[in-house]
Amino acid sequence: MGYALLAGLAAIVVLVSTAVFIGAGSDDGSLDGITQGTRDNAAPASSGNWVGTWAAAAVAAEPNTRDGYPKMSIRNVVHTSVGGSGARITLSNLYGTKPLTVSHATLALAAAPSNPTAATGTMRRLTFANSRTVTIPPGRKATSDPVRLNVPHAADLLVTTYSPKRSGPVTYHPYARQTSYVARGDKAEETSGTAFTEQSPYWRYLTAVDVWSNQTRGAVAVLGDSITDGISSSPGANRRWTDFLAERLRTERNAPRFSVLNGGISGNRVLVDGPRYSPNNGPSGLTRMQRDVLSRSGVKSVVVEMGLNDIIKPPRQRDPRKIADGLRQLVKYAHARNLRVIGGTLTPFGGHRGYQKQLDDIRQRVNEEIRSGKVFDEVVDFDAALRDPANPNRLRPAYDSGDHLHPSDNGFRAMAEALDLKLLKGSSPART
Repeated sequence: MGYALLAGLAAIVVLVSTAVFIGAGSDDGSLDGITQGTRDNAAPASSGNWVGTWAAAAVAAEPNTRDGYPKMSIRNVVHTSVGGSGARITLSNLYGTKPLTVSHATLALAAAPSNPTAATGTMRRLTFANSRTVTIPPGRKATSDPVRLNVPHAADLLVTTYSPKRSGPVTYHPYARQTSYVARGDKAEETSGTAFTEQSPYWRYLTAVDVWSNQTRGAVAVLGDSITDGISSSPGANRRWTDFLAERLRTERNAPRFSVLNGGISGNRVLVDGPRYSPNNGPSGLTRMQRDVLSRSGVKSVVVEMGLNDIIKPPRQRDPRKIADGLRQLVKYAHARNLRVIGGTLTPFGGHRGYQKQLDDIRQRVNEEIRSGKVFDEVVDFDAALRDPANPNRLRPAYDSGDHLHPSDNGFRAMAEALDLKLLKGSSPART
């Protein structure tokens, strides 16, 4: 009987230990959604699956945030690509140097686009492993428990976190092209939004929102640079090329019912990591493929749009074969997960301050390799979609944001329209 009692106590200890740890996982890409299978049991009581509706890559430690945002509430505004009947969020302390304690977190629908006011009746308090408080160690992440909430597609969500004490540098995404908000004190459940008087162009801590859906079958995860990040798109208007792609997938007949997850980082390269505290480079595509693409909820297809920064940003990569080989390695990572990869050609940059004919020759040689079918499973020809027929090394004027490198809103729409949606349907690689 004594042995039976000890065994029972040991089992309880194991269960309790698991519950305490369940909200936290590594944010270096080594663990893929470790809590998802467990939390699915607490999902809304209907058939369906968890799928990412929004995502943003953790880029760096926000400058001048040595103490974090103690005794302040951060209200991130994010835009859904698909809806569902429940939701959960992921917070990241990837670039933190101290534990991040969040003692109050909420999720709500915005009453109006880009507005900090919550829609009536939509405010939900979030828990982590059934606790209202979560402490995330440096370099880790935490996924909330699911909450029941009717989340519309193409809607703004408010994700608010309150930290009661100093937490060290803030993990953030700098070029959100979306206004978020900050308030003093614990205002996480304030619905009026009046306390959120400080505006912010960043997303802080938040890296993913998932929804429970019986209509959306999976997600398209996009790995990219500033063009995917949408750095030149209209602020607050959700006109990145990935937003236009999400619109096509929602509205076009016979389109696969997929969400779109944006994994763009401005200045990002395939081969070279940016400095840890850089505000605009981030880890290389090779370094972050697992974390920002393959580990997202419900990923069925991958799109890669990058390589141009390897050519034009110092230290410049002048060997097109090395860039192509780096892109091939990204494909191998995806194939290991039985995922198809659609790769984009590198877009024109004639007229940009970094333009040199020798560099454009490298771009053309990379594009030749991509078009040959020797890099990706399928190809989307962004170069052909955006270039000026009268001057092919430049963007078409109507598609040029003005810096001769980044597309305008119209250019981003053209990119989305260039992608054959049928290419996204394959869940296994076309070749190995």
